[in-house]
Amino acid sequence: MTSPRRARGARPRGRDAAAYLFLTPALVLFALFTAVPIGYTAYLSLRRTKVTGLGLGRGSRTEVFAGLANYADAVRDGALWAGFGRVLGYGALVLAVMLGLALVFALTLDSAQVRLARFSRIAIFLPYAVPGVVATLLWGFLYLPSLTPLRGLNIDLALLGPRLVTFSMANIAVWGGTGFNMLVLYTALRAVPRTYYEAARIDGAGELQIALRIKIPILTPAIILTTVFSLIATVQVFTEPTALRPLTNTISSTWSPLMKVYRDAFVTGDLYGAAATSVLIAGVSLALSFGFLRVVRDRAFREG
Repeated sequence: MTSPRRARGARPRGRDAAAYLFLTPALVLFALFTAVPIGYTAYLSLRRTKVTGLGLGRGSRTEVFAGLANYADAVRDGALWAGFGRVLGYGALVLAVMLGLALVFALTLDSAQVRLARFSRIAIFLPYAVPGVVATLLWGFLYLPSLTPLRGLNIDLALLGPRLVTFSMANIAVWGGTGFNMLVLYTALRAVPRTYYEAARIDGAGELQIALRIKIPILTPAIILTTVFSLIATVQVFTEPTALRPLTNTISSTWSPLMKVYRDAFVTGDLYGAAATSVLIAGVSLALSFGFLRVVRDRAFREG
């Protein structure tokens, strides 16, 4: 005879079957479009084309196991690390400005004195809804010397020149990404009980003190989350430099690491080297993300 405790703790098998049934489409899509491509990329990164003779006859080009040779070539490639250097400078600028603005907007919209909060949220979030290629082309044409608004002010700035092209690309990323990060932070703020703020106001705290001493500490997990996501997206930047490249000669085909992967795979035909570089970029993204989380965790541990 089944005990009452076991009967209460047991779950119907039909409920578990229904849960797996609903999860099946997501699992299938994840396997087809994420897990399988990752596995195939890792497989290609360990292969190499062997050319015999002049490479003209049938069977003169064969695929052979290369071990870590492709990774060694990628690590020794100066163009790849130069791209990482440019992207890190670009990312430092984007993350500081974008997340700073997102935090300011979220705190402002959550303030008790704000007006037209719903319209402001939509207006700030709207640029994120614009596809990245479209946004980059729109800004790119505004950056052209013949169309830039600065021309009417008699200000001669080469916005796509060697000195300012990184700032111009960062502006596009900030314009498009601030709204999304603002919405994440604002949603986290709306989940905070209003009684916290009411108690602070009774104690005489102003809106600035509430923001600095209550809201920002509560937002710390959301800020860490948006920083990690933004860091990964920055290391993998591709749309902005690729879309702006036809408009200027200052952006090379290897400006960012992913641009180099595209060139190697689809221009020079080195598919195996491109696969190894892709895996290396993923490793760098993971290292930076986990490194940031480790620093945050250690700092929180010391302060706690």
